Amino acid sequence: MRPLDPLGSIKAKLGTVIVAAVAVTVTVSALGVQAGLPLVLVAAVAGALALGIVQLLARGMTSPLREMVAATKAMARGDYTSRVTATSRDEVGELARAFNAMASQLAEVDKTRRDLVADVSHELRTPISAIQAVLENMLDGVEPTDEGTLRGMLGQVERLGRLVGQLLDLSRLESGVAPMERREVDLRDTLNRVAHEARPDRGVRIELEAQAGLEVSADPDRVHQVLANLVDNAVRHSPEGAAVMIKGRRSDGRVVIEVLDQGPGIPDADRARVFERFHRAGGAREGGTGLGLAIARWIVDLHGGRIRAEANEPQGCRMVVELPGALA
Repeated sequence: MRPLDPLGSIKAKLGTVIVAAVAVTVTVSALGVQAGLPLVLVAAVAGALALGIVQLLARGMTSPLREMVAATKAMARGDYTSRVTATSRDEVGELARAFNAMASQLAEVDKTRRDLVADVSHELRTPISAIQAVLENMLDGVEPTDEGTLRGMLGQVERLGRLVGQLLDLSRLESGVAPMERREVDLRDTLNRVAHEARPDRGVRIELEAQAGLEVSADPDRVHQVLANLVDNAVRHSPEGAAVMIKGRRSDGRVVIEVLDQGPGIPDADRARVFERFHRAGGAREGGTGLGLAIARWIVDLHGGRIRAEANEPQGCRMVVELPGALA
């Protein structure tokens, strides 16, 4: 029971409690005197009723605080589901609403942590299990120790190395300790280098269209990492004989980079989530570690830019990176 919830401040509630206690005391005393009751009895009854009124009203005032204490103890045990009733309009009510928001954020962080541990365990277990199976077969003489087998094992080791490197990179970016050495960079040169370093197979070709004057103030290694990741994804998901288009242009003081492929594309529901850690869209876009785009988003955000996924008509995916242009 919270009869004082409509009041908008603690001061108003305390004043109401005092006025109610005094009014009860005065009323009971007046009635007792008129009835000719002994003063001791009148005082005792008036005091008891006043204390009862104070207890009733104060209990409603402090109940959110008691709920917060219970919820805090539950959080200490790892239970983030407890919430506080936040119907009051005063400072305690604001505190209760802030507490509920904090509890929701902690619950989300805890869920993310659990998911991350599960995803990392899965990603690490897959290549380790593959390497273990091949080694056991080689020791048992089931599988020959030839170049093809060793190359397969090397591929799994390289996959492990990439995953560990990406996890360390993402951890540094999220904690804000990743070094950023900004300087003026011509992204046209960076795009040429990324296109040259790409190693497409299955007849996939790289086509580049970059305007002049694509200068940005950025960390060249980090920006190269973003663009190389986008091109690598586009090549990996492109069908045989398709083209991956890389475009660079200026627009309203910003530099816009687009990487377009002709693959299966990304479903509408997954376009925002592809930048989450370990999230991978279904279908032909499965594979990889699911960390590359998360790292790309962090790097772009640190540069004050934006990155998004769009549909490429008539088919495929269009990854767009916007970075602030360098000041003239």
